Amino acid sequence: MPLIPVLHSTLYRLHLLARGLLQTLARTLYYTPLLQSRLTRPAPNLYLYGGLPLIIGPLDLEIGKNCRVSGQTTFSGRGASATTPALIVGENVDIGWQTTIAVGQNMRIGDNVRIAGRAFLAGYPGHPLDAAARAAGSPDTEDQIGDIVLERDVWLATGVTVLAGVTIGEGTIVAANSVVTKSLPAYVLAGGAPARIIRQLKEQKDAA
Repeated sequence: MPLIPVLHSTLYRLHLLARGLLQTLARTLYYTPLLQSRLTRPAPNLYLYGGLPLIIGPLDLEIGKNCRVSGQTTFSGRGASATTPALIVGENVDIGWQTTIAVGQNMRIGDNVRIAGRAFLAGYPGHPLDAAARAAGSPDTEDQIGDIVLERDVWLATGVTVLAGVTIGEGTIVAANSVVTKSLPAYVLAGGAPARIIRQLKEQKDAA
């Protein structure tokens, strides 16, 4: 069909308007209430975009006020835990698209944390190290799991992986595609696989 500039540009604008309206209605009247019903308590001013996050396994999920969560997020709780895994998300937190948060036992995300797209917080691996047990479908073992803590003002760039047992200190930034295998102190820029401290950030110098 030949391009008719006035017609097709008008149709395009109408398409965007209709799509935006439908997405807003779905977000406010359907997806957000559904997620709120799954939380341990309501999350004031929760902004959920792009659908409904996938929640797998047992998980106590708490989200603070003024948070923004992608509908393409996966929240997972370890089914083999003796008690229900718990994830506590602070206030004013961004969780980007295609991020997976796998809670082994406990995980805490502090206020003002930014998690970019395709991040992976791996509190448990899902499979045991023993090949025979893995082939038999056995779950991971207790020594493979660990808590993860992101203190306030942490920023994880795109594609960052954080392994079990790691605490990332206040204000620290982790560069894209890094793998954090050990805890990081406050106010540093870290990057690499495994992640290493690249330099101190200005905030730490000011605090000193």
